[in-house]
Amino acid sequence: MNIIVCIKQVPNTTDVKIDSETGRLKREGVESIVNPFDEYAIEEAVRLKEKNPGSKVTVITMGPPQAESVLRDALSKGADEGVLVCDRAFGGADTLATAYALSMAIKHLGNFDVIFCGKQATDGDTAQVGPGIAEMLDIAHVAYVKKINNISDKSITVERLMEDGYDVIESSLPVLMTVVKEINIPRLPSLKGKINSKKAVIKTLTAVDIGADEKRIGLNGSPTQVKKVFTPTQKTVEGEKFVGEPDVVASAIVAKFQEIGIV
Repeated sequence: MNIIVCIKQVPNTTDVKIDSETGRLKREGVESIVNPFDEYAIEEAVRLKEKNPGSKVTVITMGPPQAESVLRDALSKGADEGVLVCDRAFGGADTLATAYALSMAIKHLGNFDVIFCGKQATDGDTAQVGPGIAEMLDIAHVAYVKKINNISDKSITVERLMEDGYDVIESSLPVLMTVVKEINIPRLPSLKGKINSKKAVIKTLTAVDIGADEKRIGLNGSPTQVKKVFTPTQKTVEGEKFVGEPDVVASAIVAKFQEIGIV
């Protein structure tokens, strides 16, 4: 079984800074980590490999050269191969252009049975890239997966988290799944895993390598662009405090509501 995990390097949420001139997130000089939701995707992929001997887990990310660090982190936890999709032409990509580039990279890698993604990235919170990859690959996809019940050569049955419970869904393979944190508890890397990950050779793919259309990547392929990111100003709202016996306070509150037209 060939398993692919799409991950992303994101700024540490405790150290987010915004460029006052461009209004964009400042990534230079800011600690970067594996997108927290992707940790669950990596863990589930490794667990699936362990249950199916002979399987292979390939982790892929799109980003600058330093994004190689998140691939090595995944390798230290049991992934077999890391692939970095890296090219200046990918710069400024929105979710559509990112999904396209990753889908082309996955096609370049060849056969696959299951693709895992975290439910969303903490630096964007759109939850669009995973389903976008599936649509561009023309394969089935299930979002918010909290449990894999069983899997065979041709199908998979999962539980999808919903607000009021969960759905049980059966899908054909290949399939892309975005997973939620309820699916597992990510493992820590072993010493042997860390040593092996440092020695591992990371494959790098450029836009030319994956045969990407230059009109569909980077800024050229991004119909949406972030114009400004800012922290909203907090408005101070003056309140009114009611003190006294319960029946007196209740009457006063009702009278106040009537005065301002709520009741």
